[in-house]
Amino acid sequence: MSLAENKKAFFDYQILEKFEAGLELRGFEVKAIRAGKAALAGAYVKIYNNEGWLVGASIHPFQKKNAPQDYDENRSRRLLLHKNEIKHLIGKSREKGLTIVPIKLYNKGGKIKIEIGIARGKTKSDKREKIKQRDSKREINRRLKS
Repeated sequence: MSLAENKKAFFDYQILEKFEAGLELRGFEVKAIRAGKAALAGAYVKIYNNEGWLVGASIHPFQKKNAPQDYDENRSRRLLLHKNEIKHLIGKSREKGLTIVPIKLYNKGGKIKIEIGIARGKTKSDKREKIKQRDSKREINRRLKS
């Protein structure tokens, strides 16, 4: 079951590889994510000092009054990855035209996991083609219904 999705990731990028990672979260952030108060739009993954970090993801507090005064909704959160996965991501992120994007947050065995992907940006013509295909599919389905 998906708790939050980055819908723009599949439109803006071609996903080449997917990885599963844990997230280092505070208790009230877990509760907020399970309540659906997380957004991955505009977020990306950065590698600093051989650690993966989720940057730009927004997790709104579950209850504003119970959140700490200094709580930052858009703070960077550490990803829990194996060393060999981090090395692979470092190599791929240095390749020209590749980036690492978060795809979705989900629950697995009582823990919050994030699916990240190595992605290549799509061109405007690719995006236009995708829109044309979607519109034609929608039109076909409308005609079949009536």
